[in-house]
Amino acid sequence: MKRLENHLIGIDQGDVILFSDFENDGEMWTGRGPRERRRSIKFSETYQTAPSVHVSISMWDVDTKTPLRADVSADAVSPEGFDLVFRTWGDTRVARVRVAWMSVGALAETDDWNLY
Repeated sequence: MKRLENHLIGIDQGDVILFSDFENDGEMWTGRGPRERRRSIKFSETYQTAPSVHVSISMWDVDTKTPLRADVSADAVSPEGFDLVFRTWGDTRVARVRVAWMSVGALAETDDWNLY
């Protein structure tokens, strides 16, 4: 459990279309090529330390003739932002994906001293 020792708690959130491959026969839709997509997300303010980040699929458009396989995660979380990652594998065909995210963490106080 992350314990926040600060009365200044920040919550940031967003909802981003990660890709839309059906329009141009991209790799996620054809099932050929890289099966991972990443997008760098920058927080609206810098946290004091790396916050907790929750991600979830908020919309996906998939071909139902094959099994549905997906993994969505936050990677490389820092006080400034993180990488949003979507992966699929096998013969799953994904036309497009939108991912929602939320971060929660301590914000710096205006009276904090950064000596080093």
